[in-house]
Amino acid sequence: MKTLRIGSGAGYGGDRIEPAVDLIHRGNLSYLIFECLAERTIALAQLEKLGDPEKGYNPLFTYRMAHILPALKEHPVTIITNMGAANPIAAARKARAMADEAGLSHLRIAAVTGDDVMPILSPYLKENTMETGRPLQELKNNLISANAYMGCAGIVEALRQGADLIITGRVADPALVLGPLVYEFGWAMDDWDKLGKGTLAGHLLECAGQVTGGYYADPGRKDVPDLWNLGFPIAEVGEDGSLTITKLPDTGGVVNEDTCKEQIVYELQDPARYYTPDCTADFQMVHVKQTGPDRVAVYGATGHPHNGKLKVSAGYQDCWIGEGQISYGGPNALARAQLAGEVVRNRLMITGCQVDELRVDLMGVNSLYGTASKEAPAPQEVRLRVAARTKCREEAEKIGNEVEALYTNGPAGGGGAVKNVRRIVSVASILMPRDAVTSHVTML
Repeated sequence: MKTLRIGSGAGYGGDRIEPAVDLIHRGNLSYLIFECLAERTIALAQLEKLGDPEKGYNPLFTYRMAHILPALKEHPVTIITNMGAANPIAAARKARAMADEAGLSHLRIAAVTGDDVMPILSPYLKENTMETGRPLQELKNNLISANAYMGCAGIVEALRQGADLIITGRVADPALVLGPLVYEFGWAMDDWDKLGKGTLAGHLLECAGQVTGGYYADPGRKDVPDLWNLGFPIAEVGEDGSLTITKLPDTGGVVNEDTCKEQIVYELQDPARYYTPDCTADFQMVHVKQTGPDRVAVYGATGHPHNGKLKVSAGYQDCWIGEGQISYGGPNALARAQLAGEVVRNRLMITGCQVDELRVDLMGVNSLYGTASKEAPAPQEVRLRVAARTKCREEAEKIGNEVEALYTNGPAGGGGAVKNVRRIVSVASILMPRDAVTSHVTML
């Protein structure tokens, strides 16, 4: 039976590169994926693209290409990534130039587009958003981007055209893995059982080091060896959908039943109905079994027809956040920090600062759990954080200024003050008919 080895080289936009390079050199891989998009990422990338039409792809794309291209000369591996973000074509052009310079002019590079649905969004503005239940129309004037979560069809087509490096925009995370499985094994796009099994493989790989013990680690409870040298995962997938998760020897981390279980339930609201563009995956009968050191067999997934809709993430300019922080240490630090918070709160009222939401947190005391925080010994150091949502930058700037003024205006002993202002891009989600979105492949 034919088996593919697919590695995960990144689980988020800023992930480290060394484990990916190690996988290319030692992993005996057929494919390596880089999953680098989150909910707001494309909206932020779109803002960058508006300023420069040759930007809008992952900011570490060039850095990653500079490291993996030399490795590909020695160990050819097909790369599939969503680092194209808002501008897969520009990313592909950049990769083309870098590959040629690296002596890899034979490398065939594909950009998969079609996920940008801003041009066809108008008929769907009446749709209610998943987050608030309010029509998307209410955000029309602040919209920056709208991208549909596409399935694996564009990736499959790029592979059929001989692509060695595939750069997509927004696709569903598991599609990065499902695409090569469909292509290599000839799975039909209505073989729901196989698609469900392939979706599970993609789901287990999508966060890279999470499944090899990264997010799992909890010293003294769930010990993970050599976390500083965390190895990224490999999925061994058979033509029948059989699946084993493993990692390279001589790397840190661990692959065990619990790391796999934790990743399986990650972002899973209903195990029986995990909606994706390609199928409705069914994980309710999934089992895991340790079959050797850092080897776990995962089985029992199936699938059902997709629901005919695609999730669309619409990015919009939401607000500004102004923030200031300052530390207090030594005897009575908590009381001084509490007083400082009251000073800032009242100063913002006196100056007429217009805020939509205000937080005054004592970090290490109540910033995570608020009033639910349990009584604890008096801390020897406390950091005050004041943050507020505002409608404009000018009001946001007042927050940090008032925190910084605590230096000389009291209470005593404040130090290490910092302030910042940032524009917030938020996401609203709607559903769109699946057949309204078509993927396109551009070969370079």
